[in-house]
Amino acid sequence: MDSAHHHTSMPARRTSRRTLLRGGTGLALAAGLTGASLLTGGAAVARSRASAGVDYPEAEWIPASSSNYTVADRPAEYPVEFVVIHVTQEYYDDALAIFQNPDKAVSPHYLTRSADGHVAQVVREKNVAWHAGNWDYNTRSIGIEHEGWIDAPGTWFTDALYEASAALTADICRRHGIPVDRRNIIGHDEVPGADHTDPGPYWDWARYMELVKAQ
Repeated sequence: MDSAHHHTSMPARRTSRRTLLRGGTGLALAAGLTGASLLTGGAAVARSRASAGVDYPEAEWIPASSSNYTVADRPAEYPVEFVVIHVTQEYYDDALAIFQNPDKAVSPHYLTRSADGHVAQVVREKNVAWHAGNWDYNTRSIGIEHEGWIDAPGTWFTDALYEASAALTADICRRHGIPVDRRNIIGHDEVPGADHTDPGPYWDWARYMELVKAQ
């Protein structure tokens, strides 16, 4: 994520599943959404699965606040040349709440859940998500967040997460003509001027790239 304060250390112990309200803001993930009600973290969440809202067919459409990205017409307006890999330093539901909070000024295009590889799309690829901490790279990239903490790869960097994310990245690269290499598929920590360390030293780039190439 762009906002530096989100990249904090992982809690030493997870005592309970967080609710879908974050920081007393009263922001429910159901706000402004339609669709079936799902029970996640003990809260009923209305989410749209309308295929019209996604660029990647396997994704669930859970839109970010329109205050957290820039409306654009890519690739006509900006070429899409990079995929940027992030780690949330947040739980999946809390990350969604952040992206839907208009005060946070942060969003990726996609978020991948650790346990099962479920993919949510929160910003359309034609629009500029605010994820890289560098405006030029924001305009020319697709950002993928991954649930978890960079210092606990054994817990969060699951087979399901790697495989689902690699399939997503391969699809993005095919559709946008992005070369499948480490020059164009990069970590947040490799974005010029970025002050973030994700996806961190334990992200298995060799494995990830092999999975992307195998798609």
